[in-house]
Amino acid sequence: MRSFTWPFAGRRSQRAAYGGLLAASYLGTVPAANLLTAHVGTVPVGLGLMAPAGVYLGGLALVLRDLTREVLGPRAVLAAIAVGGAVSWLLAEPRLALASVAAFLLSELLDAAVYEPMRRRGQMVAVAVSNTVGTIADSVIFLSLAFGSLAFLPGQLLGKTLMTLAALTAIAIVRRRRLAVTA
Repeated sequence: MRSFTWPFAGRRSQRAAYGGLLAASYLGTVPAANLLTAHVGTVPVGLGLMAPAGVYLGGLALVLRDLTREVLGPRAVLAAIAVGGAVSWLLAEPRLALASVAAFLLSELLDAAVYEPMRRRGQMVAVAVSNTVGTIADSVIFLSLAFGSLAFLPGQLLGKTLMTLAALTAIAIVRRRRLAVTA
């Protein structure tokens, strides 16, 4: 299986800029998801299920986390979690910020344990499998700490899964177009 190569893979400064864009996007999803949850409440995610309004951004964050790790490494991801948590603390309710940081940190540790071994099977497989593990861990920790309940767990899992599938589809389309252009 041909490995996915990142844009600007051969140019160090452009790779750093691309990685910075990914990290900033990842970092932005954390406080944005908390703000949506705090100010919008819950939203329908399909199949009659509800979830906190930040669910889709939480799912996107899991994909952006893997992409950031791929380009900049795990330290950049941990730094983004810390900065995102600090920004969340300033913008959202403290319980949401704390729940978010704890959930992202635990799911990052579990995700890294799964992602790296799966990476040998291809980036798309690694993202899909690690995001499954990350989605479950993140959702259980976040909902437990933020709401003291797992009542929204089915909706949370569905919403994050839908976002992961959308992001993987976008990555596959970009990959196919890049391969077609370089062929």
